Amino acid sequence: MSTALPNLGCLLTEQRNPDTMELDTFTPLQIVEAMNREDRRAVDAVHAVLPQVAQAITWATQSLSEGGRIFYVGAGTSGRLGLLDAVECPPTFGVSPDVVVGIIAGGKNAFVKAREGAEDSERSGEEDLREKKLCGKDIVIGLAASGRTPYVVGALRFARSLGCKTVSIACNPNSEISSESDLAIEAITGPEVLTGSTRLKAGTAQKLILNMISTGSMVGIGKAYQNLMVDVQQNNEKLRARAQGIVCEACGCTPDVASEKLDEANGNAKLAITMLLLSCDAEAAREALREAKGHVRQAAKNASPERQLA
Repeated sequence: MSTALPNLGCLLTEQRNPDTMELDTFTPLQIVEAMNREDRRAVDAVHAVLPQVAQAITWATQSLSEGGRIFYVGAGTSGRLGLLDAVECPPTFGVSPDVVVGIIAGGKNAFVKAREGAEDSERSGEEDLREKKLCGKDIVIGLAASGRTPYVVGALRFARSLGCKTVSIACNPNSEISSESDLAIEAITGPEVLTGSTRLKAGTAQKLILNMISTGSMVGIGKAYQNLMVDVQQNNEKLRARAQGIVCEACGCTPDVASEKLDEANGNAKLAITMLLLSCDAEAAREALREAKGHVRQAAKNASPERQLA
């Protein structure tokens, strides 16, 4: 007995783009011009939902501040984008890999080898979050360009049942995952250059939003001073040079002074910066940061005048 297939024809992301009906006759230049033109629509679509993205950042910051985690849940391209954003957080912001977690239908192997059928189970979305011991302090962000992926629906329903804040990111209006979340972000990107290939501008829009959520929430918990990533991990020569440059930029000191303070701070750029700004040793700087909940600017503001640099 055949199973009825979902009707995708009503989804904007599945409709044919009238401007690229003759795509197979385009020259390479015409293809890239068309794609570049459509990519601008992705940026505009994200601009239209900035207030919702800002709310997602507020909730994510709150979760992280309370010891919770950010979960990205998706399938296919959406799941891969979530994983990509999550794995960049530890080296960029110095957080543990279990602080921002990407979950993709079909497991991590689905990142490099498509397992498209894995997205059809709502139960799997719930089970994968159960395996991560999801709790009410966490925030779950469900990603699906179509807005209807069963795996994501199941994950969001389970998360809400635990009292988690939930956010959905879709590229179609009035989507199913929007109705399953506390906050719906619908970046309406329209038909793709290549019909139904939502790895294109729909994927671009989702990536832009994830960039904003992870960066905004990490800034919110003190992972930046000015516009410098002060908790960057120094895992190679380039990153060690970057950390030295960050200390120089933040404090207006020479590379030699920056290296000296980084050595005293065991390579911790944030600690080295605080030591220089407050003219104090590592222990006092560490205490100042603790009192300021990890925010360098607040630590400097809290410091007594005699401990601050002129």
